[in-house]
Amino acid sequence: MDVQQVLKFADELVFTKTGKHLDNLQESILRGAWQGQRYSQIAENANCSEGHVKDAGSELWKLLSEVLGEDIRKSNVRATLKRTRFSIISSNFAKDFAQINNLNICGDTPHSSNVPQSQPPNEETPTPSQRRRDLREAPDLLPFYGREEELATLERWMVTDRPRLVVLHGFSGIGKTALAVQLLQEIQDDFDSVVWRSLRFSPSVEMLETNLLEFLCRPQQMDLPVDVSDRRAILFDQLRKNRCLIVLDDVQSILSNQQLAGNYQPGYEGYSLFFKQIAELSHQSCVLLITWEPPHELSALNGDRTPIRSFHLQGLGPAAAQIFRDKGLVDEDCFSKAIAYFRGNPLWLKIFAAMIDELFNGRISEAFQYEPLFLGEDLNAVLQQQCDRLSAIEKIALSALANQAGSVSVSDLLAAGTLSPENLLNALQSLKRRSFIQQEQSLFSLLPVLRQYGKTL
Repeated sequence: MDVQQVLKFADELVFTKTGKHLDNLQESILRGAWQGQRYSQIAENANCSEGHVKDAGSELWKLLSEVLGEDIRKSNVRATLKRTRFSIISSNFAKDFAQINNLNICGDTPHSSNVPQSQPPNEETPTPSQRRRDLREAPDLLPFYGREEELATLERWMVTDRPRLVVLHGFSGIGKTALAVQLLQEIQDDFDSVVWRSLRFSPSVEMLETNLLEFLCRPQQMDLPVDVSDRRAILFDQLRKNRCLIVLDDVQSILSNQQLAGNYQPGYEGYSLFFKQIAELSHQSCVLLITWEPPHELSALNGDRTPIRSFHLQGLGPAAAQIFRDKGLVDEDCFSKAIAYFRGNPLWLKIFAAMIDELFNGRISEAFQYEPLFLGEDLNAVLQQQCDRLSAIEKIALSALANQAGSVSVSDLLAAGTLSPENLLNALQSLKRRSFIQQEQSLFSLLPVLRQYGKTL
């Protein structure tokens, strides 16, 4: 959808509900929100004060919320309008489309539509009835906070730049899957076929390929060959013929615990060749990997001029305050302190907010009276799960970092620890790939909550 289509579609929705059209300022706000502009930019373009634009924007989001029957904000209006428009078109063009998890999933056999078209469809842009979706393993759409820049970057990559493989990685709970679900709302109608699979239960690469082929080749009802290489050849033929999006979530499940980051579990090394072929062989499709840590062999292939892109997802900024507001917490002047301490990790913040509500009657300021900050069993369990993946040398390096004040250099850690230079550098590189540590130039530091937890190792 381009911006004129958006404005026309939103205007029709509002007019149908209220009998009134969008005014010029509302159109300017919607246009700016669609293009990812801040309120200050929208105000400058509309020759209004920023405060007036924010007030008008608040009224516009309230109006659209009433029209669409769901909470609309500047941060989610783009995805919601895309999803709504696609759902309306789908219901008109294909009876076998079903709404699952607020996403469009087609039945077993696509049917051609009898609805007359104003112009013949473009062969490179299939109509909704020709598009195929299997998103049964995709999570529900959950409350989503901020992430406008991240969404814009990923959308540009996958729709405009068109890499063959994208790795979305970051610490557990940082919001990777939620971002991917939101991204899917934005880009799904740019692909002929979309399929979401979770690797949580560690399927073999042969099982995954067979599963993908059964979906991608379903209309042809073809018998799949027994030979693995023949099946893979057919899979890549499908990826060349059609523009497919394959989302693979929980990729860390096929990677090893207690080794350096990115190594495969025994028996799952075949994924390495599969991912490399996805990146290196010519086709027009895209595979999105969602993982706590990237497979190590992909790091060397990553870059702006390569078929692989890697996106390291960081925590939320001020938008994370909405998590506390949704929980009904008070002491808003303490929100930024808590967000900084947990580096905007949505899962950590939700667990912390639940604990504040339970123990301190919703007052964050009371929790910060105690040193060290009380984390609670729920958050400690989440951190333990992540730390259980670490190798022995990573745990030693993590403990050494936790007992240093502020950022430190490699030489500082060598002087304070028991690791050789080779082991220390391997540990630091692996901890960085696992998002445990931050680096500025040649100095390393831990996130505050990990510093506190690391002292217990």
